[in-house]
Amino acid sequence: MPVRLPIPSMLAAPALGILLAAALAAQESAALPDAPQPAMASTQQAVLAPSPRAFLALAQESPAPAAPAEPQPQDDPILTMFPHAEDSRYWVSGQANSIFQMHGRFHSPYEGPNSLRDSFEYKASEVATLYLGYQLRPDSRCSTDLILDVENAGGRGISEALGLAGETNLDVVRNPNLSATPYLARGEIHQVIGLTSEMADQDRSPFALASKVPVRRFEIRVGKMSLPDTFDVNSVGADSHLQFTNWTVDNNGAWDYAADTRGYTVGGLIEYDDKAWSARYGIFAMPIVANGIDLDWAFSRANGQNWEFELRKGLFARFINPKHPGAVRILSFVNHAHMGDYRQSVQEFLSGQTATPEITATERYGAVKYGFGFNTEQEVTNSLRLFARFGWNEDQHESFAYTEVGQTILFGGDYNGHGWRRSNDKLGIAFVSNAIKRDHQNYLHYGGLGFLLGDGGLTYAREDIAEWYYNAHLWRGLYGMLGGSYIAHPGYNRDRGPVYVPAARAHIDF
Repeated sequence: MPVRLPIPSMLAAPALGILLAAALAAQESAALPDAPQPAMASTQQAVLAPSPRAFLALAQESPAPAAPAEPQPQDDPILTMFPHAEDSRYWVSGQANSIFQMHGRFHSPYEGPNSLRDSFEYKASEVATLYLGYQLRPDSRCSTDLILDVENAGGRGISEALGLAGETNLDVVRNPNLSATPYLARGEIHQVIGLTSEMADQDRSPFALASKVPVRRFEIRVGKMSLPDTFDVNSVGADSHLQFTNWTVDNNGAWDYAADTRGYTVGGLIEYDDKAWSARYGIFAMPIVANGIDLDWAFSRANGQNWEFELRKGLFARFINPKHPGAVRILSFVNHAHMGDYRQSVQEFLSGQTATPEITATERYGAVKYGFGFNTEQEVTNSLRLFARFGWNEDQHESFAYTEVGQTILFGGDYNGHGWRRSNDKLGIAFVSNAIKRDHQNYLHYGGLGFLLGDGGLTYAREDIAEWYYNAHLWRGLYGMLGGSYIAHPGYNRDRGPVYVPAARAHIDF
C-alpha cells in the first residue's frame, strides 16, 4: 500500500479522469512501439513513495544501464509531488489511489447470495492516507521511530467484493457498510537495536526513518499495523497502487493473516537482520468473527502467529549475473480463533440438523488453522524481474480473515520502460491459480455461504486468473494505469464464467 493522504472520496473520481487524460497526452508525446522490448526497474533506484511493502521489500535494485553518449530524453527523477528531506527527524508524506473496474455479462445459469453478478456493472474505489513519522531517538546504532498513519477508504468493488476468491481490487474494503470516515490505520513504535558498529545505507520510508542501520540488528515493532507490511513482501507483486491489483497476486491467497475488515491488526513482531538473511516472528490479534471489524483482545484464546525466514539470494542466482538481486522467503502461520469447521458443518446438514450447511453453527474457541507459504523474486536483467508464490493451508477450518483460498500457485513478472525511454513505467503480467480442499468444496456444493463465496451450488474447478497492467509515470508523483483480468471459474464454479474485468487506476504520491 503506497503512501496515503486523506482527501475527500469525491475527489478521487475527478483525479482518475485527469490522470488518464494526462496519460494519453504523455503517450502522444512519446508513442510506444508496437512490440516494446521490456526493461527492468533498477533495484537501488530511489522510489520515494511506493507502497509500504515496496519500501520494506528488497531495496537492492541494480542501477540502470549507462545512458548512450548521444542526448536522450530523461525521465523526471522526482517521483513524488514534493521532495522529502533525507536528514530530517520528521516524515510527512501521503498518497491517493483510485481504481475503476467493470465487467459485462457472462455465462451464469444460477446465482447465490455471494455470487459475482451476471450483469453489466462498474465500480470505483478510493483510498487515501497520510503518513507521519518522528525519530524519537535518531541514534543510528539504536534508533526509535514513532509511526502514525491516518487513512480513509471509500467506493465499492464489483459485486460488493463478493463471488471471487481472487478479488480484483485489493483497495476494496470487504464490508461495504463501513463508514468512509478517516480512521487510524497504523500506530506503532519501531525500535532498532544494533549488534555491530558496521553500518549499511537504508532508503528512508514511512516505516523506517533511519538512513543508516547496523548490518546486524534486531528490529521490534509494537502497535497497530498490517502484516503484509513486513511478511510475504515481494518487490514485483505487493503494491495495489503501482503494480497488480488482485488480492491473490499482491498477497499469498492461502495466508489467512490476522486482520480486521480493513486489513489491520494489533500486536508485535521481532526481526533479526544479517547481511544476507533475516528471520521474523509476530503475534497479532484475530477478529472476533470472520471478516469482522472488531478484534479479540484476549490473546490467550485468539491470536495469529507468523514466522518467516528470508534469504536475499535468488533461486537462480548461479545462472544469472550475481549483481542481479533476488530473494527467497518461507512463511508459516497458525491462527487460534472462534472458527467454524467445514467438515462438521456438512455432517450436521447431511444428518438433518440444519437446512443448509452453516459454518457459524460449528464455531468454537480452540479451533486452529495453519498453513505455509513460499515467495521468491529474481531480477533477470536491468529491466526484467520475475516472481512466484505458493501457498497452502489445511482448509478444514473456516476462512476467517483474508480470503477463501486453500492453495495458491502464482508466477509472473514486470518489465520497465527503459527500452522505450520511459524507465519509470512498468508493464506487468501474472497468472494465479487458486483452489480449495474437499471439505470446503462440499460446504459450498451443498449451499453453504462463506464471507465471500456462495453460489447456492458448486461444480468445482480451480479459480484461474490472469492479470496484466501498464503503469505510466506521468509527472512527478502522478501515475496512470490501464490493465485487466481474465477470470476462469469465478468462485471455483465450473458452471459460471469466464469473466473479463478491464481496469484503470489513477495514483498520486505526495
